[in-house]
Amino acid sequence: MFGYRSAAPKVRLTSDRMVLRLVYERDSHRLAEYYAENRAFLKPWEPIRDESHCYPSGWQARLGLINEMQKQGTAYYFVLLDPDENHIRGVANFSNVLRGSFHACFLGYSLGQQWQGQGLMYEALQTLIRYMQRQQRIHRIMANYMPHNHRSGNLLERLGFEREGYAKDYLLIDGKWQDHVLMALTDPQWLPPR
Repeated sequence: MFGYRSAAPKVRLTSDRMVLRLVYERDSHRLAEYYAENRAFLKPWEPIRDESHCYPSGWQARLGLINEMQKQGTAYYFVLLDPDENHIRGVANFSNVLRGSFHACFLGYSLGQQWQGQGLMYEALQTLIRYMQRQQRIHRIMANYMPHNHRSGNLLERLGFEREGYAKDYLLIDGKWQDHVLMALTDPQWLPPR
């Protein structure tokens, strides 16, 4: 079809050391590489992933669904890239976006093993949270972590998230039901969408 353009949102943000942008179909090879390289490292913190997470063909189908959710405004999946945009250092997603009287979503994230301990996720999430609050008008961002994941808990506290509760057997992580600490960040300057 002549003149066809994707209606997918084009969001590209920058931080001091990274480019942060929404995923699109051409990211299938990069995402497969990221998950293949970090498979063992991420395993204790994620649901059981099938083999397709490490192959571009698996990501092509997945990215089609993600692209639809981004068009509808129900999810925003970001990749954290090096400044030249060649390699994925991590991912951050804002899912289950609800509007109406809620204006809330869930935050999930991971960072590759070689990038741990450098403050990159804090840097990225500061920028992405600002985008979600100001551009997407999200009032409440919820994030949960397993109690033994101190790094994640410290990161969320540093970003201003507050503990709201504790959920027993909350998520099926690495094949086991895991307890989670429930955290949330609200925007005190929230304004309704124009």
